[in-house]
Amino acid sequence: MVQTIHRDPALFYWILFPISIVMILTGVLRHYATILLQTTPKKLTLPALREQRQLLHGINLRTNYSAISSASFAARKNYLVSAYKNGDFLKDPDNRGKPAGNPMTDPAAMEGMMGMMKGNMAMMIPQTLIMGWINAFFAGFVIMKLPFPLTLRFKSMLQSGVATRDLDVRWVSSLSWYFLNLFGLQSVFIFILGNDNAASQMAQQMQQMNPSGAGGMFQPGQDPDKMFKSEAENLEVVEHEYILKGVEERVLGLV
Repeated sequence: MVQTIHRDPALFYWILFPISIVMILTGVLRHYATILLQTTPKKLTLPALREQRQLLHGINLRTNYSAISSASFAARKNYLVSAYKNGDFLKDPDNRGKPAGNPMTDPAAMEGMMGMMKGNMAMMIPQTLIMGWINAFFAGFVIMKLPFPLTLRFKSMLQSGVATRDLDVRWVSSLSWYFLNLFGLQSVFIFILGNDNAASQMAQQMQQMNPSGAGGMFQPGQDPDKMFKSEAENLEVVEHEYILKGVEERVLGLV
């Protein structure tokens, strides 16, 4: 039997629309607040830039080795492995082998930590306020029914705040609608603010999980010499296989 719940049609306009609009406006405000809180990144010196780019060079060679011939790969690998082990690309060769300095005494590291703290505040404070607003005014409402069937695994995700065991899985509570908007408005933010925006919750979490994509390759407390040696070991164990080997015979075999 199809489960039917008699609901007030006004719930759709007084709960679903306000939550969605507030979440979109909050994301836009978070985007501009993050831009205002950002500090101007300092320019890297030439040795520091070379240190980062040469490590990235080895990673790219290890990842895309099949596009070059065996001789070219061997020449590049031998050069990089030797340079990595000798410390030719280090920004401060005199500090090689010494323990990493305290990040708390590094002004650049402190500035990066403050920037991350500002980003977390811009992300957590609005969500805490919206969560309290929804719990205070909209808790316990069932606002919509999805038009497609779902398994019971989605029940806890779609019916937060509605403690009913026999309710159909397709019914969505107001609190669950908030969580769906929290992680599902990425396309809307891309349409309004562009691809490079700071409004999405998931985008900020991924940026924090992968700080090397936004900042430098070396984070505070990391030893570049150990990272170079580790990459040298990774290059030494790579077994090269040229993807274009025998391509003429393979193409002629298709004719």
